[in-house]
Amino acid sequence: MRRIVIADDEALIRMGLRAMLEDRGYRVVGEASDGKRAVELVQRLRPDLVFLDVKMPEMDGLAAAARIQEVRPTPVVLLTAYSERELVKQAQQAGVLAYLVKPIKEEDLVPAIEVALARFADLRRKDERIGELEEQLQTRKLVERAKGLLMQREGLSEEEAFRRIQLEARRTRRPMREVAREILGETSR
Repeated sequence: MRRIVIADDEALIRMGLRAMLEDRGYRVVGEASDGKRAVELVQRLRPDLVFLDVKMPEMDGLAAAARIQEVRPTPVVLLTAYSERELVKQAQQAGVLAYLVKPIKEEDLVPAIEVALARFADLRRKDERIGELEEQLQTRKLVERAKGLLMQREGLSEEEAFRRIQLEARRTRRPMREVAREILGETSR
């Protein structure tokens, strides 16, 4: 069951949204009437998704969405009475993944949630892949530097230097990255 936090300064909207969500099998784990409190709830309750109204006291929905993405990335659906282009652009920059125009129509609710969750999962996969690629690039750079040092120091060809690093990694059952650092005289970071 998906856990949701709702933030809107109007109690009637929170109540109506809660009822619609619970009717569809979602669990509302927290409610807030301002953006600052919404950020606190997201940090503490760790929901699967958060609904944020654009216009709220203390901190508006866009600022709260941006802050949530900094402290605990979570899918955000923005609630707004407006559908203007500039707002949509600002919402995307704040990390909002879907939005609903008030008054909220029940038939739009589940698609907005599913879009936000799917986009969030896709972004997480991309972030993980970027991290893997960055690590591979750093390893390659270290190995290249270590190869260069072996070539210079011991007069080895590029292939021989690479083979030596590779064999040492196998022999000691360590990643090539560690062997390269050792050759360069660096300690593990």
